Amino acid sequence: MTLSYTRDPFLGHRRMTREVRVGDIGIGGANPIRVQSMTTTDTRDTQATADQSERLAAAGCEIVRITAPSITDAENLRAIADELHRRGVKVPLVADIHFTPNAAMIAAEIVEKVRVNPGNYADKKKFAVREYTDAEYAEELERVAERFRPLVLRLKERGGALRIGTNHGSLSDRIMNRYGDTPLGMVESALEFLDVCEAESYYDVVFSMKASNAQVAVQAYRLLAARLEPRAPGKPGYPFHVGVTEAGDGEDGRIKSAIGIGSLLEDGIGDTIRVSLTEDPVREVPVAEALARRAEARFSKQAESSPKIEAPFCDDAYSHHRRRTDRVEIGGLGFGGDEPVRVELDLGRAPADPAGVAARVATGVGLHRDLACEGIRLCVDDSRSVARAAGFAKEMASLGVDAPLTLEVPLALASEAAAARPARIALRVEKFQPAELPQAMGIVAAEGVAVELCLASPVKDLPAQVDAALAAVEESGSRASLLSVASPRATHAARVVAARLTERGAGQIPLVLRYQPGECEPLLDAAVDLGAPLCDGIGDAICLPVAAFGDSGVALDIAYRILQGARLRTTRTEYISCPSCGRTLFDLEETTARIKQKTEHLKGVKIAVMGCIVNGPGEMADADFGYVGSGVEQVTLYVGKQIVARALPADTAPDRLVDLIREHGMWREPAD
Repeated sequence: MTLSYTRDPFLGHRRMTREVRVGDIGIGGANPIRVQSMTTTDTRDTQATADQSERLAAAGCEIVRITAPSITDAENLRAIADELHRRGVKVPLVADIHFTPNAAMIAAEIVEKVRVNPGNYADKKKFAVREYTDAEYAEELERVAERFRPLVLRLKERGGALRIGTNHGSLSDRIMNRYGDTPLGMVESALEFLDVCEAESYYDVVFSMKASNAQVAVQAYRLLAARLEPRAPGKPGYPFHVGVTEAGDGEDGRIKSAIGIGSLLEDGIGDTIRVSLTEDPVREVPVAEALARRAEARFSKQAESSPKIEAPFCDDAYSHHRRRTDRVEIGGLGFGGDEPVRVELDLGRAPADPAGVAARVATGVGLHRDLACEGIRLCVDDSRSVARAAGFAKEMASLGVDAPLTLEVPLALASEAAAARPARIALRVEKFQPAELPQAMGIVAAEGVAVELCLASPVKDLPAQVDAALAAVEESGSRASLLSVASPRATHAARVVAARLTERGAGQIPLVLRYQPGECEPLLDAAVDLGAPLCDGIGDAICLPVAAFGDSGVALDIAYRILQGARLRTTRTEYISCPSCGRTLFDLEETTARIKQKTEHLKGVKIAVMGCIVNGPGEMADADFGYVGSGVEQVTLYVGKQIVARALPADTAPDRLVDLIREHGMWREPAD
C-alpha cells in the first residue's frame, strides 16, 4: 500500500479535516489555523494563572493550555475558569494531563478540552527492556483501553474535545520495545488511543506528534496523516495540532519551530499550532501568528496548476536521507556528495564601492570566526560591473576572506565575466532554451570556470526549465556543476526540480537553494523556505541575500542556525530546552540563560534543559548532558541517559554541569 500524507507534494493543498469544537473555537474544517500557547504558572495559583491566560488571550492566543499534574491542580481549574469568566475572558481552556487519569476525569468536567499523552497516561516509563509475544501485547492494549475508556465516555457525554498528544520523548516502554524510539512508534502510540475513541463512537479528537528534533516531528506527522487516510478514505480526517517541543529560546527556538511547523504547513498539515519557546509564553503568540498568516496566504493563492511529474522528490518522505548527488569541487570547496551543506551569501549587484563594501562584509563575517562564509554571489549586468566584481574579489582576498566568488550574468556577458576567473558563472535558464545558452556554457567551461544554471520561475514552469537546462548541457558538451533554484514557493520548487532531474536521469546534479524574501519576517521565512527542503533531503548549499538581514554577519549566522535547526550541520552548542509550565519547580528561563552564558561557546555539545521528567529522559536521548527538574529548586543531572547526580540545589547545578562537561573531555575555554 502506498502511504499518502498530502494531496499534491508539488503544489500544497490544505489537508481536508473535520471540525472539532473547543468551546466557541473550531479547529479544522474551514476554520483558519488556530494559535495556542500554555501557561507557565503554578496551576494552584488562581490569580497568576488567570493573569497569564488573560495576557495570552489579549495577545491573540485562541486556546490556552494549563497543566494539571495532580487532582488538586485539576480541581483548581474551575476556580481559574470562573475567574476568567468574571473578567470577561472567553478563551477556551485545555487541561494538560500526564501520569494521572483521575486528574483527567476531573478536568473533563471543567474545561473545554483535555490533552493526554499516550506514553504515560496508562503506562510507566522505566526504560525496561522486554520482549512481548503478540498475546501479551494484546493484553497490554486491553489494559490501556480499560484505563483510558472512562475519560472518552466522560468527554463524549459532556461534549468535550480530546487531544491525543504523543511526544517523542515520552513513549512508553511497551512502544519502545516493539517499535523503537521512532516516528512509527509515535504513530502507533496515538492510534492505540484512537481505537478506543472510535470503538465508543467518539470523534472530537485532535492529534499532535511533537519532538524536539524537527525532522522527527515532520516525519511523525506525515506518517500519521498517511496512516489515518485508509481508515476513512476520501473523508475529512482528524485535525492536527502542530509544534516542535523543547525548541529553546531566541533565534534558535524560532528557527527550529519555523522549520518543523513551516515544513508541515507547506503540505497543508496543521490546523492549530503552538510555538514552544523557553520565554514568556506571550512571546510565542506573534511567532505562531506569523507562521499561520504565511500558510493561510499560500493556501489562498492556488491559481497555479500542479506540474505533472511521476518521479518522487525524495527517497522516503517518512525518514531523512540526503539526496544522492555527485561531488563537485568549486573554488577549492566540495559541493554535493558527502560534503556538508555549504553556506553562501548573495550581495546583490556588484558594488560601486568595492573596497568599502568588502570591508563591511569582512567585518560582519569576521564576527563569527567559527562560521565559514563558503561563497559570495554578485549579480553583474555590464562590463563596468564585471570590473567592480573583480575589484571586490581582490579586496576580500586582501582582508583574509577566501570565499569562492560566483557571478550571475546574462548570457551575452558570459565570455567577459569568465575571463575574470571567478569560481563559477551562474547563467539564467529561460523556460525554453535560448540558442545562446549552450554556447555560453561552452565558453565558460573553456575558461576553466564552473557553470551554475539558475532556475527561477513559477512552479508549474520549472519542469520545462529543467528540461531546457539539461538540453543545454547535452548540446554544449560540458557539464553543469550546480543547479540553483529560487522561487517564492521554495519548498515545492525544490521538490519539482529534484523530481524532474530524477525523472530525466540527472538526479546526481547538486542543488543550491536560494532564499527569496517574502511577506513574512525574514528569519521565519528563510527558516521555512530553506529548512523544509533540507528536511526533505534536498539541497547541497543554501544562499541567503544579505540585504534581507541588513548585515553579512547576521545573514551568515542565520544560515548556520538554519542548518543546525534542520539537524544537518552542527556549529554551536545545541540546546534542547522546554518552554516550562506549572510542573516546573524552578525558574527555567533564568536557569537556561545561566547555562547558555556558561556553555554557549562549546561547539557541537548538546545540552538538554528540562523542567520536569515528563519528556526529560526521552527528548534528551541524543543529548550529551541533561539538566532536569526533579523537585522544588532541585535538579537531576544526566550524562546521556544515565543519572549522575540527583537532587542538586538549582542554584549550584549549572556549575556542576560545567564540571561534568570538563570531566568528559568536552570542555574548552571561551575564546578571548
